[in-house]
Amino acid sequence: MRRRGKSAVLYPGSFDPVTLGHEDIARRTLKVADRVIVAVAESSSGGRAPAFPLGDRLEMLREVFAGEAAIECVSFGGLLVDFARARDVRAVVRGLRAVSDFEYEFQMAQMNRELHPDLEFIFLTPDARLSFLSASLVREVARLGGDVSPFVSPSVLRRLEQRFRAGTGQ
Repeated sequence: MRRRGKSAVLYPGSFDPVTLGHEDIARRTLKVADRVIVAVAESSSGGRAPAFPLGDRLEMLREVFAGEAAIECVSFGGLLVDFARARDVRAVVRGLRAVSDFEYEFQMAQMNRELHPDLEFIFLTPDARLSFLSASLVREVARLGGDVSPFVSPSVLRRLEQRFRAGTGQ
C-alpha cells in the first residue's frame, strides 16, 4: 500500500468502556496509517444510555493510550462524515468480530459513503483471543460482579469496579 504524506484514520465508537479489543484495533491500524484518531461518539447509534458519561469514556481512552503520540483521543457529536470532513480524514477503521458485525458495519459504511463519497472504510478483525469481546459483555459481567481483568486495561478495570461497586450503574 503506497501512502502520500501523513495519513490519519478515524476510529469512531462509543467505547463504553474501552476494551483490549478496541486497543488492539487502534494499535494495529498504525500499520496502515501514520495516526489514529480515536473518536468517542457523544451518542450511540443504538440509542441506549451509556454506562459512563462522555468525559469518563474520553479519559479512559487517554489513559490507555497515554504516551502513544500517534493515537489521539477526541470526542465528537453529529454525523461521522461531518467530523471526518472537519478533521480532513479520508478513512475510517472499524473492527469486525463476527458476521453479525459485518452486516451492521456494511450498512453504516454504505450510508456514510453516500453522504461522503471520498471516505474509505477499513475493516479489521481483532486478535483471535479477543474475537468474542464486546464492551456490552464487559459491562454486563462487571455489573454482575464478575472478573473482567482479562478484557480491559488496569485503569479501565478500576473505573468499572468503582462504577459498579458504588451501585450507580445499571
